[in-house]
Amino acid sequence: MKKLIIKAPSRIHMSLIDLNGSYRRVDGGIGLALADPQFVLEVEQIESGIELTFAETVTDEEAIEECKEKIPDAAKRTIEHFDIDSGFRFIVHNTYPPHSGFGSGTQIAVSTAHLITETMGIEIESRELSSIVGRGGTSGIGTYTHDLGGFILDGGHSKEEKPLFLPSGASQAKPATLIARYDFPEEWNILIAIPYIEKHMEGDDEVDVFQTYCPIPKEEVEQVSHLILMNLVPFMLEKDIKNFGWAVSELQKVGFNKLEHSLDDSYLPTMKAIEDAGAYGVGISSFGPVLYTVFDESNADIVEKTKEIIGDKGTVFVTKAQNHGFTIEK
Repeated sequence: MKKLIIKAPSRIHMSLIDLNGSYRRVDGGIGLALADPQFVLEVEQIESGIELTFAETVTDEEAIEECKEKIPDAAKRTIEHFDIDSGFRFIVHNTYPPHSGFGSGTQIAVSTAHLITETMGIEIESRELSSIVGRGGTSGIGTYTHDLGGFILDGGHSKEEKPLFLPSGASQAKPATLIARYDFPEEWNILIAIPYIEKHMEGDDEVDVFQTYCPIPKEEVEQVSHLILMNLVPFMLEKDIKNFGWAVSELQKVGFNKLEHSLDDSYLPTMKAIEDAGAYGVGISSFGPVLYTVFDESNADIVEKTKEIIGDKGTVFVTKAQNHGFTIEK
């Protein structure tokens, strides 16, 4: 029987764009594929049923529970959609913490579907697979970082398709329209800092945030759009790392990022401490707890300084952007 292994990048979700809706569209976002951590999943075709096991190196109980929920569900949806008369045995070789800002849910579901379609010789785009497995209903960042890697800008949804404000996990809309995809500067290092927290934002809590606090002010949507179009993206393309970092920090002060910080301001002192230690700018991915900054040789000491700020209970590591999407090994 054929065996395949998929390796899919994690991502940071840097900002949602429009959760006001006055301009006939909602959502939209920017994000970036990361080379580390990776989601690594193996599949083997069997006669019937869905089996799931884990490599000994996978020990995170939350990650294991998420895989136990999402892999069989995505497999079942894919098998039913394509009327496949076969079974599949999955082995999880590497994953990352759920509800942390790395986008594990989309990578798990779409990777599962990709392995099944690849095994069966079915050619299909990731955007369509995301719809089949019920992902991408708010943000297209997970779908397009999976497929293309790099820096992603998506255009959200028409209000006619998606009249309500909902997070991806609760929305039935198709994945957002891709506006632009760029290579992220290879020479820039990305510092990931994950403070220790007791509880992650997820599920019904996310739905409540969207339904209670949206629409957010139209003026802030306009500010976010301007910061992305006239600051963040041009500074990235010009490889101006300091001003790119400035734009990241400015995005924390308006729009949905500002809302997130107003609901949980526990990250702000840590973010300010990292900035004060010499970071060019600090952002939060989704609802956190993943924090990120970019650095180069001139402020490389930010890594050790951030480790001191985060402390022993948290996690700090250095990665790069991944300027290509998933890979499948046979």
